[in-house]
Amino acid sequence: VQLQASGGGSVQAGGSLRLSCAASRRTFSNNAMGWFRRAPGKEREFVAAIGWGGPAAYYADSVKGRFTISRDIRKGAVYLQMNSLKPEDTAVYYCAGRRFASIAMNATTYDYWGQGTQVTVSS
Repeated sequence: VQLQASGGGSVQAGGSLRLSCAASRRTFSNNAMGWFRRAPGKEREFVAAIGWGGPAAYYADSVKGRFTISRDIRKGAVYLQMNSLKPEDTAVYYCAGRRFASIAMNATTYDYWGQGTQVTVSS
């Protein structure tokens, strides 16, 4: 399974971006999906995840209330709507998928990764 992330770009603080992640296989619709990010000089961190059944979604505290993860089951795609962006949101964003339906926040439990898309937020 290949994941293709897109939608990154450069925006000013307070702006919005919508990231998309498409899976090469539509049967991936039943798998948990997540977004992670890596800022320059920092470790990769969890951003948001969405599962299949159970809790709808999990968010990192730093993005809660500003970011929304969603998915299109028919397309096997997952999205990350990012509003009220801050300079500290600047990072390369990666989408990831699990072989399982349950949500996870630990990156090591994800089996498939996209190539990353750059998000830059200027003050």
